[in-house]
Amino acid sequence: MENQNLKTYPINELPHYKVHGRTVPGASPLPLFFNGSAIEVNVSGTELWIELTVDYAVFEPWITCEINGELISRQMLLPGHYTLCLFRGMSPEPVKNVKVTRELQAMSEDPSCCILVNGMKADGAFSPVPPKKYALEFVGDSITSGEGTYGAREDMDWIPMYMSYSRGYARTVADTLDADAYMISQGGWGVLCGWDNNPRSNIPSRYEKLCGLSCGEANEKAGAFAPYDFTGRSIDAVIVNLGTNDASAFDQPAWHDPATGETFCQRRNADGSYNEEDLARFQRAVVDFLKMLRRDNPQAHIVWCYGMLGYDLSLPIADAVNQYRSETADRDVMFLQLPATTDETFGSRCHPGEPSHTRAARLLIEYLRGCLH
Repeated sequence: MENQNLKTYPINELPHYKVHGRTVPGASPLPLFFNGSAIEVNVSGTELWIELTVDYAVFEPWITCEINGELISRQMLLPGHYTLCLFRGMSPEPVKNVKVTRELQAMSEDPSCCILVNGMKADGAFSPVPPKKYALEFVGDSITSGEGTYGAREDMDWIPMYMSYSRGYARTVADTLDADAYMISQGGWGVLCGWDNNPRSNIPSRYEKLCGLSCGEANEKAGAFAPYDFTGRSIDAVIVNLGTNDASAFDQPAWHDPATGETFCQRRNADGSYNEEDLARFQRAVVDFLKMLRRDNPQAHIVWCYGMLGYDLSLPIADAVNQYRSETADRDVMFLQLPATTDETFGSRCHPGEPSHTRAARLLIEYLRGCLH
């Protein structure tokens, strides 16, 4: 039976709500660009619905719904404009904390992929969502996108249902430290180039856009390509986890753009060691990105993590971090090696599974507790 007491609230008329992740302040409709992007409300009443506009061509977005901090549902979204029931039949008086989160990374491979929140329907009252103690930004590749955190170990398809924010290390770190999480990650990308030597697949080139990893008309209209206003937030720590795909590039053939004739390749020497010039080029990219991160986040502690899928570039990255510290006299930047994924802790797609993310999160939590004030 239809609830006659439901009231519709367009997003710009919703009395109280909190947005997680990079977004356009006051946007209506509200885009959820990144994994970890979310809308959170505190609401009384018996029933709550969310009104969405969703699109994709190839890769369907997934979301989670949590009520009072517990996962209630995880589901793929179909294209179209519709409402989803988040809860019904609950006791009317208690205030419920409800959080709807995008699981899937921004999909540079699918220009149509987008989630827009148009509003909510409820028969209760909305109240403010208290602020968190800290704000953290996580920057990375498929590991930070949570690829492999769902699915069986033998599952190898590159599809959205195996990617998640809900089981990733970033989520655990943020929740444990009472922090908001800002995410920017893309599977296959690096700090200099992607796993296949594509020099355009590098996170620094997109970092200063609101969501430079998205593409397509709908995302552009939602503001994804606009310069990001870093003054609108205050980040306590930036956690970078890049280098895994840069290491893979040294073992791949040269990338070639047939349209322009451009080629790019990170090379090994005949004895298997890294070509000195190419390794230096990678280290320069690390230093330059650290300078960008400091410019955009002047008050943040910065930690560069690496190691969940191999230690090949541990020493070069650590040396690059030290080089940055020498060039800038910035002592609030460190390198942290994360625990390797073992045979017991792999997930799907030969990526770290949830147990591996949990191990990495524990180390990061211990580390950050000594840095945050």
